[in-house]
Amino acid sequence: MRILTAGFLHETNTFAERPADLENFENGEGFPALRTGSELFELENVNIPLGGFLKAMRPAGHEIIPIIWCAASPSAPVTSRAFETVVDMITRGCAEHSPDAVYLDLHGAMVTDRYDDGEGEILRRVRAIVGDQCPIVVSLDLHANMSSVMFEFADAMTAYRTYPHIDMAETGVRCAELMTRLAAGERLECAWQRIPFLIPINAGSTFMEPAGSIYHGLGRPGLDGDDLSFGAGFPAADIADCSPVVWGYGPDAVRIAERVAELAHLVELHEKDFVPELYSPDEAIQTAIDVVAAGRSPVIIADTQDNPGAGGEATTMGMLEALLRHNVERSAIGAIFDPAVAALAHEAGLGAVITADFPGSSAYGDVALKHEFEVKFLSDGRCRFDGPMMHGNELDLGPSALLCSGNVSVVVTSRKAQIMDRNQFKMVDLSPEEQNVVVVKSSVHFRGDFQPVAGEILVAVAPGPMAANPADLPWTNLPEGIRLSPMGEEFSMDFSSTGITLKARCAQAEQH
Repeated sequence: MRILTAGFLHETNTFAERPADLENFENGEGFPALRTGSELFELENVNIPLGGFLKAMRPAGHEIIPIIWCAASPSAPVTSRAFETVVDMITRGCAEHSPDAVYLDLHGAMVTDRYDDGEGEILRRVRAIVGDQCPIVVSLDLHANMSSVMFEFADAMTAYRTYPHIDMAETGVRCAELMTRLAAGERLECAWQRIPFLIPINAGSTFMEPAGSIYHGLGRPGLDGDDLSFGAGFPAADIADCSPVVWGYGPDAVRIAERVAELAHLVELHEKDFVPELYSPDEAIQTAIDVVAAGRSPVIIADTQDNPGAGGEATTMGMLEALLRHNVERSAIGAIFDPAVAALAHEAGLGAVITADFPGSSAYGDVALKHEFEVKFLSDGRCRFDGPMMHGNELDLGPSALLCSGNVSVVVTSRKAQIMDRNQFKMVDLSPEEQNVVVVKSSVHFRGDFQPVAGEILVAVAPGPMAANPADLPWTNLPEGIRLSPMGEEFSMDFSSTGITLKARCAQAEQH
């Protein structure tokens, strides 16, 4: 086969402030930097879906037509400039090469400043060019917000089954298998079903229950060619398609419909279990002190509401302020995104004392912090991921520094990226496993590399743009009746002469 291959990934937080423009995709912001043409083959050994797909299909003798691959850190909607630039490259490639098949590495939760359903629009345009006989197979993030348009125009879609997403390359391999079956003439029937409640991202880790068992069941043997997915949804996109969805493809329409219904029922049975344990900053640090005193360290604290991997900016000061106040021996936080402070540290040099003026993020109730620090280490911000999350990715965070005050170490970078790998600390000469308390600007992805060395993991809720509880967000466009959190209130809209008003009704547990 001649297989056109492209990737365009963004997870959109419509409540965030800064949009994703073309420059954000060029750098990658924690993902691999933008690649075009034959440069895509440089990603074959990186743990992303494209890498797995290429490794599976190239040895089989297929001709890969590489177009573009890019991703950016979650943020406010993607600009039309970025969207049209990338999608135009993909559609022009389809028109020019008339491929036998198309593989797209997408996220599933992209919103643009023009389209609520970014992936649906990409698939609609591609299908209009390649026609109905050309198989289109898509890899998706576990947090996809699935739409009917996506199901209409794709022949098969399969999502990650781990969170942290350590199986991204494996998902690409499954796409290769699905494409091979479709190209051989097999018909894959599809069934899908929405789940009626939003799932907080911190509760969906497959290192915990109930997600661990649910996702593990998707890959059990004996499915007779069925491929099942559970998209937990991204609960910060104020669109009509924001919700968890279960779906599947298989040769038998009746069986796949039954299996999807069984999976949806299983997820709903565990609704009450998708509630995360959350701590205030002071509670998290005091709990960490107690855990360390009991002989278990390091304690990793997720600064989840400022996670750049979910729409945060890595700029809030709530957890840093608490660390400085408690001054816990061998404590650290990373990575704060502040090019000005990083530049000041590099200009002052090693051993200098600088006054860092962090502006914070007042829009979310956060406060600024002005404090003196010693410059302990300077770095060019380049590191390679050795942990399982996006293993092999090469990251460029720009001029970076390790600042210290008392017992507290602070990692400051010039580019934004959530913490996913211990090397993001080691690049400034700080080993997380040697600390007592480590605060990470992340929600779950850090667990892949940090959980094996952690004495305990806590989730803190300092002020920030990514609400740990979806019910705290000012929704206006959700599906009618969806519960805003597990076992929580339902969303509804009343249309009246005075405009749109919101109502929330308590969901009765016995009804579910």
